[in-house]
Formats: sequence, C-alpha cells, structure tokens
Amino acid sequence: MPGNTFGQVFRLTTWGESHGPAVGCVVDGCPAGVEISEADIQRELDRRRVGQSRVTSARQELDRVQILSGVFEGRSTGAPISMLVFNTDAKPGHYENIKHLYRPGHADYTWDAKYGFRDWRGGGRSSARETIGRVAGGAVAKLLLAQHGVSIIAWTAQLGDLKAEVIDESEIERNIMRCPDARVAALMVERVEQARRSLDSLGGVVEVRARGVPPGLGEPVFDKLQADIGKAMFSIPAIKGVEFGEGFGVAHMTGAAHNDPFIRRADGAIGTESNHHGGILGGISTGEEIVLRIAAKPPASIARAQRTVDREGNPAEIEIHGRHDPTVLPRLVPIAEAMLALVLADHLLRQRLARMNVNG
Repeated sequence: MPGNTFGQVFRLTTWGESHGPAVGCVVDGCPAGVEISEADIQRELDRRRVGQSRVTSARQELDRVQILSGVFEGRSTGAPISMLVFNTDAKPGHYENIKHLYRPGHADYTWDAKYGFRDWRGGGRSSARETIGRVAGGAVAKLLLAQHGVSIIAWTAQLGDLKAEVIDESEIERNIMRCPDARVAALMVERVEQARRSLDSLGGVVEVRARGVPPGLGEPVFDKLQADIGKAMFSIPAIKGVEFGEGFGVAHMTGAAHNDPFIRRADGAIGTESNHHGGILGGISTGEEIVLRIAAKPPASIARAQRTVDREGNPAEIEIHGRHDPTVLPRLVPIAEAMLALVLADHLLRQRLARMNVNG
C-alpha cells in the first residue's frame, strides 16, 4: 500500500488503524535545533481528540503522545521523529455484526474492490483516527514555521445553511463548534443535537488561513502551492471541496474586479491592495494571507436504517451503531491546520534549494 508518506523535503508518514493497538507517525526532514516537547504535540492532539464535547464522538481516548526518537534535550536532532499514540478505547465488537455489509458513504466496497480484503474494525486505515499522525506531524511543522514568523488558524465557517457572520478569532476556542461567531455557534450546536436525535449527520465548511508566509513558496508547474495544499486537504477523510481566495465566486467576476493591484507597503515590501487571489499567484505565494475553505460531507456513519448489499451483492439493510461524530467540523479545524502546516513547512525548506544567493 503506497501513499502513506506526504511531502518531499519535510515528510510525514502515518501508520496504524482505528481499532488496532496504536497509531502514529514518522516526521523526516525536520532540521536540527527546532524546540519540540511532548506538550507541544499534546496540545494539538487534545484539540483533535474524540469525546471532548456533545458534538463529537463519545469514544474516550486520551491520545497521549510519546516521542520515541528524533528529539533530545528538547530539540530536534535532524533524525526521524517517531511518535506513538496507543488506542485505549477500541471496541471492534461494535462492527462484528456488519462486517460483511458495505456501509453507505464509507470506503468498505472500494477497499474490497482494490485489495480483496479489508480491516472491518471501524474502517481500519481509512478511519479518521489515522489523522492523529497528521496532527502530530503538523504540530512539528507549526513549530518550524513559527521560527519563520508563519502562523496558521482555522475555524468552522458554516454548518449546513448556518454561516458565521462575525469573525472574532478569540471566540474560536471558546465554543465547542470552533466557530468565530458566538451567536451562530450556539445555533450550530442546536442543529447538531437535532441531527443526532434524528439519527442523522451534518456537513459544513472550515476556513483556513496562513499568515506571515513569505513570497516565493511553491513551484510554477505541477507542484503549485495550491495544488499541494489541495492534495493535502483532499486527503483528509470527508473532504469534498477546496477553494482558494474567491473560490468558485470567480465565475461571477470580471478580470477588473478580480485582479489585485500591486502596491508598495509602508515597510517597503510589495503587496496587493486586496486578496481575491487568496495569497497564491502562478502557484507561488505572494506574501498575502493564504486563504482557503474546505467543504466536509456529513459523516457517513448514521444510526438510521439504510439500504445496502453484502459482499456477494445481496440486498440488505444496515444500521450503524456505536460512537460516531454527528459532524466532523470541530475536529476538522486542527486537522486542516496541520495539513496546511505540513505543506508550508515542506515548501519553506524546498525554497532553500531554489536559488543561490551570491554576494558581490
């Protein structure tokens, strides 16, 4: 099974299954000397953790991280950084009675079509529990980026037809929806609880922003910065759409309206008056905020009866019980931040190889 490693210079490999003994990751390519502690990683994992509120899965996992290699006396050594999280509340028995049925909206059928054999315990490798490794690796990437003045923030922008109307970033971590609009966040919680009572689930949109990104990151052809970010975001379970800047809104704009005039800022740097382009032009960062939004589908595991077939194609009915998220949005926020951090850290290091600075 290829495709478990992401990045070229700053590389992340994740491993493990939802109901296996443990999950984890290996970060390779992190320069020596970056200050890293288990507390730094744990802080991000706690934001992703299940069972933290009534709008997430009831599965209880502490997700305690152990750094096994690559960090000594609080700093990266340049060696691979290996991190481990044990699964302590796995309950594969919840899936025993449906292991021969294909869950609608899940990867069960496609895994069988590809491999002819699958781990039916909660989806195995295709479970969102795999994202623990992404968040742990992204935490390391964030620490590296912070040394270069780059910060990343994300929030729940929309749940169904409910949209944040106020962007108060101090509010994001104060409510369980991670929405920057306190009033709309309360409405979102009510909507999620209604969906849970109806044995259903809800989709929505997360907005992600990166600030302090220097101009010049990215490549002009196949490895465009937005292409690598798009791949990163689409690799997250449940993501069905990604847009940058004005996104699909550009279809309704003219060139004169969409173009962002270049200006010289007070500090002498070149910038743009507006940011319809979302911080990337020609596949390369402009120095403006990188702005993107990702659309997440409603979680596929719902407790109401649904039509399906078994592995032989015989018609069947399935009810998926157990512990599942009624919406992925609050836990998607730290995952999206992590994936953007991984891309930017990789391109930041790749930029060092792009040209020689010769004095004199």
